[in-house]
Amino acid sequence: MSIKIDSLPVPPPLVETINSTHTVGNSTRTMGGEVVVWWLGQAGFALRCGKALFLIDPYLSDSLAEKYRGSEFKYTRMMASPLDPRALVGCTAYLCTHGHTDHMDAQTIQAVLKNNCPQFVAPRAEVARARQCGVPLDRAHLINAGESINLDGGITVEALASAHEEFEQDEFGNQKFLGYILTLGGVRLYHSGDTIPYAGLVEQLATKKIDVALLPINGRDALRRSRGVPGNFTLEEAIALCRAAGIPHLIGHHFGLFDFNTIDPTAAAAILRDQAADLDWLLPEVGVTYRLRRI
Repeated sequence: MSIKIDSLPVPPPLVETINSTHTVGNSTRTMGGEVVVWWLGQAGFALRCGKALFLIDPYLSDSLAEKYRGSEFKYTRMMASPLDPRALVGCTAYLCTHGHTDHMDAQTIQAVLKNNCPQFVAPRAEVARARQCGVPLDRAHLINAGESINLDGGITVEALASAHEEFEQDEFGNQKFLGYILTLGGVRLYHSGDTIPYAGLVEQLATKKIDVALLPINGRDALRRSRGVPGNFTLEEAIALCRAAGIPHLIGHHFGLFDFNTIDPTAAAAILRDQAADLDWLLPEVGVTYRLRRI
């Protein structure tokens, strides 16, 4: 059986659609074998499977603009936050792939905690950063590459190492950058976090029978790296990874938020049409519901 991805624009406010668990109009109750996905900008996603609501790497504040005001890279948003995280309800799990603020944001975490009691998943190497961000460690699963955990609702999370231009470990050898393979609703998704290709990644993924890869496509260059902004896959590398690992669906992300660290989605779509005809690809839009289902 294969996966089909349907898209459905939803009326604002987006948060009401995400919060919904009833089959009314554009609501989001999922049937068996279905997962509903919303892109939140940058590397952030909300995923619903049944009554389980997951957040992965949401950055829903302006904390980076506040931190870097007056700097060369100002981190001014190109798109507004698509929702007020204080308005979310029913969040059952909150996953962070690493400790950079656009993936583990204290303001977003604390806002979500206003009305939710999620389990957290984060790299063990970033326990100090998680504590600093207000993550309640008694509800946190701190994991390393090669480990897996089971969350409520029969959902499994497997961790793989990621190389944000390079690997980084803590003093105990725990990886600071992770990717997660999620198994939920009969669908297997790979969210790589921030990474570039590295030796052995294709071989690891090829054994996992992944249906959909959520990959950052903002690329990298010497200027950004020299300013402390390590990069990610180029679009061509993301295409090649999916093809080599046998992943039929590619959802690109990590674009459109900061002007110094993005890719033109129109140009990206042209590359995908030209080079990825054998893949089912998607450049997501904020405010659109994506329904993943087996057919």
